[in-house]
Amino acid sequence: MTDTRVPARVFPNAQDEAEAAKNLIQTPQTMHPAYRLAFQDNDFLLREDLRPVRFQLELLKPELLLDEAQIASTFVFYGSARIPEPAKAEALREAATDDFGRLVAERLIAKSKYYDVARELAQLASNCPRDLEGKRHFVVCSGGGPSIMEAANRGAEDVGAESIGLNIMLPHEQTPNAYVTPSLSMQFHYFALRKMHFLLRARAVAVFPGGFGTFDETFELLTLIQTGKVSPIPVLMYGREFWERVVNFEALAEEGVIARKDLDLFRFVETAQEGWDYVRKWWRDRPLAA
Repeated sequence: MTDTRVPARVFPNAQDEAEAAKNLIQTPQTMHPAYRLAFQDNDFLLREDLRPVRFQLELLKPELLLDEAQIASTFVFYGSARIPEPAKAEALREAATDDFGRLVAERLIAKSKYYDVARELAQLASNCPRDLEGKRHFVVCSGGGPSIMEAANRGAEDVGAESIGLNIMLPHEQTPNAYVTPSLSMQFHYFALRKMHFLLRARAVAVFPGGFGTFDETFELLTLIQTGKVSPIPVLMYGREFWERVVNFEALAEEGVIARKDLDLFRFVETAQEGWDYVRKWWRDRPLAA
């Protein structure tokens, strides 16, 4: 039967059905919400008991988009949304109205150097060539917001590379920074799913000074590595002075709540080149995981 054409499918696809549904004859039955196609019924999809379906959708959509973009691995950047770009740092000092405000401004200004470090590190990572299958590696991935996240996406754009932004819906307005590649700019409702996508393709993570969000993401990663749920990857902690001031890692080991060897799960670094050299050395004798 070599001369017989067998169709690839015999059922109409969902897109065709959705279009056809727009042209239904208007009757009390067809106009009622119960008659809507389930996948077109936003009221249905937003029901409380549809949360498992929304979880699945939020897991699946970024996965498909990143697969289609041929992205096999990422270089993830964590860090504060409040550290200013050096060129704009002085404005913080001028805006301070009391002693505490001036203290905070001075500390943020001192950390503004990490904007440039993150930007340079992203440039280095973004020059990684495709593999023999055309897959891209160490694609820069940030939370898509301002400050350190912006610096990461900006560094990728500096060298003509695409980068990922995994943004999150928050009570206060947060839009993606201008340097995220539009086709790789994604929005999340669930923090848990966003954090999962940060790590599914991560083959290196750079952690810059940050607050609760940075702590949450970083310590979850360290816990996953510590407990063997994730294979070890390079975790770069930028700003030893900051991190050792806000977290007493040695005390955790001395108190016996972590093992001494757990202090080797991350590495303190200061410059972009130092961090990139460490990542390259880490993976030099290991095949890149897909």
